[in-house]
Amino acid sequence: MDRTELADFLRHCRTRLAPADVGLPQGARRRTPGLRREEVAQLAGMSADHYTRLEQARGSRPSRQMLAAVARALRLTDDERDHLFHLAGEEPSRDRAPTDHVRPALLLLLDRLTDVPAQVVSDRGDVLAQNAMAKALHGDASARREAEHNVVWRFFTDPAAREHFPAEDHDRAARAAVADLRATLAKRPDDARLAALVRRLRARSEEFSALWDSHEVAVRRGDVKRFLHPVVGLLELDCEVLLSPEHDQRLVVYTARPGSESHERLELLRVVGLQSLTSG
Repeated sequence: MDRTELADFLRHCRTRLAPADVGLPQGARRRTPGLRREEVAQLAGMSADHYTRLEQARGSRPSRQMLAAVARALRLTDDERDHLFHLAGEEPSRDRAPTDHVRPALLLLLDRLTDVPAQVVSDRGDVLAQNAMAKALHGDASARREAEHNVVWRFFTDPAAREHFPAEDHDRAARAAVADLRATLAKRPDDARLAALVRRLRARSEEFSALWDSHEVAVRRGDVKRFLHPVVGLLELDCEVLLSPEHDQRLVVYTARPGSESHERLELLRVVGLQSLTSG
C-alpha cells in the first residue's frame, strides 16, 4: 500500500468534483474547490474519520468493498478505479465482462499486415478476426461452426486440427493451451462462458481433463511454433502476442526469420493464399 500516493490521488479526485456532480446541494460558500471529505465519506457509506485518515496518509489498509465504494463516490473511470486499487495494494475488481467486439483500429491494422499471418483471439481462445494470410495458414474460422471458432476446443476435439502441427509438438501445444486457459479462468472466475468451455472440454477430452488436473499455469506469450501446411509444407514461425488494453483480446502475429526456408515458404503461402481467395 502506497499511503502517500493514495492520499494525494484521493485529494485530487475529490477536489475536481462539484456537489452538483454527485447530487448534493451547493450549500454555503466553499473555501476550497470540490467536495468536502465528509461528503465523500457520506457518499461512500464510511465514517468521515476513516476517510480523513486515508487522505492524511495514516489510515489503515481499506477493504476491497471500501475501495469500490470510494471509487463510486468519486465517480472514477475504470482506469482510475484500477489505479486506486493498485495504490492500496489490491488487485482491481474483475467485474468487467470480456467483449468479442474487435475495435475498428485493430481490424484496420490486420488488413495492413498483408505479408504475415495475423489474427485477433480472445483470452478464451475464440478467433475473432483474421487477415488473409492467417486464413491461408489456419483456414477461415468464420466458415466453421461457432463452437469451432475456439482453437482450444478444436485442438482437443477435432483430430484434423492436430494435423496442422508436427506430431512431436502435440504434447507441448496441449500443455500450453490448458495452462493458458487455467490462468484466464483464475483471472476471471465468474466468466460463465469460460467455465462452460472448461466443463465441455473435460467431458469431451480425457487428455484435457488430465492436463487440467495437473494445475499447470502459464500465460501465452511469444513463442516459436511449427505448422504443417498442406501446400507449402513445414513452417517454423516466431509467434508474437500483443495484448489489448483490457488484456482480454490478443493480436497474434506470425513471422519467419529472413533468409530461412520458412521465410521462403511463407512468401509462397502469401501467393497461394491470395490466389485461393481471389478464385474463391
